[in-house]
Amino acid sequence: MAKVLFINNDGGGFAQYVELSENMTVEQFFKDQMGDVKSSDYLIKVNREPVVANRVLEDNDRITVVPVKIEGARI
Repeated sequence: MAKVLFINNDGGGFAQYVELSENMTVEQFFKDQMGDVKSSDYLIKVNREPVVANRVLEDNDRITVVPVKIEGARI
């Protein structure tokens, strides 16, 4: 079973290792980890590079989720 490092920079932020099901895509992973929030509100990177939603994750990938807008920040 593949394992990835998930870095969530939403709110206080955290990092944890997560086991993947076979052929899991970035989009599936995001929905599993983040729930019903819109992916368009986040920058999603794998191994420090922006990726497409249908990219299949691999063992030892590093997934980073960063909010595009920070609540309460001035525009």
